[in-house]
Amino acid sequence: MGINLIIVESPTKAKTIGRFLGSGFLVRSSFGHVRDLPKSTLGVDVEHGFKPKYIIPAKAKPVIAELKEAAKKSDSVILATDEDREGEAIAWHLAEALGLGEIKNQKSKIKNVERIVFHEITKSAIENAIENPRTIDYNLVDAQQARRVLDRLVGYELSPFLWKKIRPGLSAGRVQSVALRIVVEREREIEKFKAQEYWSIEAGLNKKDGTNKFQARLVKIGEQTLGKLDIKNQTEAEKIASELNGAEYKVADINSKETVRNPSPPFTTSTLQQEASRKFGMSAKQTMMIAQQLYETGYITYMRTDSLNLAESALQQAQKVITENFGKEYSLGEPRRYTTKSKGAQEAHEAIRPTDLTQKPEMLKGGVDARQFKLYDIIWKRTVASQMQQAVFDQTAIDILATRNQKLETSFLFRANGQIVKFDGFIRAYTEGRDEKDEEEIEGRLPELEVNEPLNLIELFKLQHFTEPPPRYSDATLIKALEAHGIGRPSTYAPTLATIQDRDYVEKIDRRYFKPTEVGFLVNDMLVENFPEIVDINFTSHIEEELDDIAEGKIKWVPVIEEFYTPFKKNLEEKVKSVEKLVETSDIPCPHCGKMMIIKFGRLGKFMACPEPGSKITQPMPEEAAKIKELEEKTRGEKCPLCGKLMDVKRGRFGYFLGCTDYPKCKGIAKILNKTGFKCPNCSIGDLVERKSRGRGRIFYGCSRFPECNFLTGTKPGNQEELAKLYEEWKANPPSPRRSKTKADKNKNQKSIEKQREVEYN
Repeated sequence: MGINLIIVESPTKAKTIGRFLGSGFLVRSSFGHVRDLPKSTLGVDVEHGFKPKYIIPAKAKPVIAELKEAAKKSDSVILATDEDREGEAIAWHLAEALGLGEIKNQKSKIKNVERIVFHEITKSAIENAIENPRTIDYNLVDAQQARRVLDRLVGYELSPFLWKKIRPGLSAGRVQSVALRIVVEREREIEKFKAQEYWSIEAGLNKKDGTNKFQARLVKIGEQTLGKLDIKNQTEAEKIASELNGAEYKVADINSKETVRNPSPPFTTSTLQQEASRKFGMSAKQTMMIAQQLYETGYITYMRTDSLNLAESALQQAQKVITENFGKEYSLGEPRRYTTKSKGAQEAHEAIRPTDLTQKPEMLKGGVDARQFKLYDIIWKRTVASQMQQAVFDQTAIDILATRNQKLETSFLFRANGQIVKFDGFIRAYTEGRDEKDEEEIEGRLPELEVNEPLNLIELFKLQHFTEPPPRYSDATLIKALEAHGIGRPSTYAPTLATIQDRDYVEKIDRRYFKPTEVGFLVNDMLVENFPEIVDINFTSHIEEELDDIAEGKIKWVPVIEEFYTPFKKNLEEKVKSVEKLVETSDIPCPHCGKMMIIKFGRLGKFMACPEPGSKITQPMPEEAAKIKELEEKTRGEKCPLCGKLMDVKRGRFGYFLGCTDYPKCKGIAKILNKTGFKCPNCSIGDLVERKSRGRGRIFYGCSRFPECNFLTGTKPGNQEELAKLYEEWKANPPSPRRSKTKADKNKNQKSIEKQREVEYN
């Protein structure tokens, strides 16, 4: 019996597929891309049709050698890389690198070579794909190649411009620069924002028998409907409240109506990234890594998709699962089908769903890690909920009129809104997260009331508010914005967000919100002023549409590159000559030449330098110098842990630290600890210092000699008596001793690292 060689991208995927096939198949991994453009040169022949110059990277050469050997011993080669453009390109690169020749009608110049695709890694899907092979889709290859060439041209030709005009080490990118612009423009909106004060009047009311308390807001005075900002200050609020003194309240009108809410559609790449960000605080990069693990182990369908379609088999299975788990009243007579609204969506693909809906989330416990479980859980629930009945609500608005013995010159109308769930429908399974809560969101249940029914006023509330600036972007909202503008595609959202952080163009505030750094502002402004088309949202969206047209075979890829590159190159050559280097002058004279020092950007941020050419005189920025001086006072007398000599305050990539004064002979270093001024009560040798926990960064206090001494407390003592009391509490309930890592633990950790590396190829 002959051997059929199947080549996929990752070892995990190979292992999963191998379980489904018999002894006649050999499944091997390419470990991602096997050819790419060289890092050291442009790698694109701009004079001859933008022909890419692909090379086999050093790390891929052993893999290619092994695959060639395996191919020689096999009767056929089956290329089973992912079904998207990136996967199609990898299949083509494999064919080229392995010398398989051009694949036509399932044949090559060397031996039988086939291309198969599947949307999920299940036994039936793999067997069906093998029975129905196809040729390589060169339109998809061209689309991926066009994107790669475009990104290389922008990155390799525009980045050196930034090096010359701002500082070395910067980069520009066709999509990343637009994402940065969106973040910068939002930050400038926030900076320009001026908070506006406004007030609201609310009445706490209940029935005359003292039961059923509820709250109503003043919405109308006389004939004037109050807008959000109409009560401008406390004086106006006090005036209205005084006019309501002694008023009587009664129900003026009751409006009830039944409303329905439809479930959210099943996940696409972008909506999964958004929801994982909202619900779990996962970055887009983390979400894709975990989703890929679930896909490659056969739990979910392919995770890079912008389609909302579900396979007919999944729709039928969903109704069975819903009936069995929630009841027949929750199932639909006919499946619910969704229309994809995003630009360039591939309707032939499927949304992200479990490969088997009968495999409920709780069944995976013990078989997957915590993060994989969380992601599978929301994918399962969202898929099931998308095929359940609508949720039905009874929504009620009660108008309450305030009068004072019929003598109030102006009538005051209050309104209370509420709703109750009449039938929970899809909510029984899942509800989508929200980026921001609507101020007018209806919640709660109102008491049974009748028109003209008198009410008791419990209290009149005068509430002060301030308008808020637009929120900074999170992973969820930035991906939503990119998708809405048609920028990027499912495979690019996560890398784009990761890149602008890796380049130090943005930082995360509160571990969630993007804020531009100073370098981010400078790079964005330089690009907006001199290369507006590169960072133009509409232009970038147009390029994405053209890439989609290439993938569909409507247009050729070379003219698209040429149309972009010719004016871009001309403009770049002009700007290199005309744009002055960005130089910022300080107000501090240089100790060497007496001229004002200039401000430069270095690897660790800003510093001051002598303006004379060739001079190497530098100084830290005033604020940094002040910080160093403060830390020097704080750490005076600290000794090197290696040689015992005094330590100096140094600044590194991760902040300030102490380094031996005898460097480079001695390379002793130490953390700068925030001492509380107390000695450790447990060992009497170490100092009680402030520390931060991993993860959420909770502050606690512990011995500086940890782990030799493990005393810790969550409270900062104010004096010795308080410290003694905290010590007694700690002794009464000391922490459990740390378990030493066993060989099994280390092996497990190593396997985890290797598993993560497997999915980092893309």
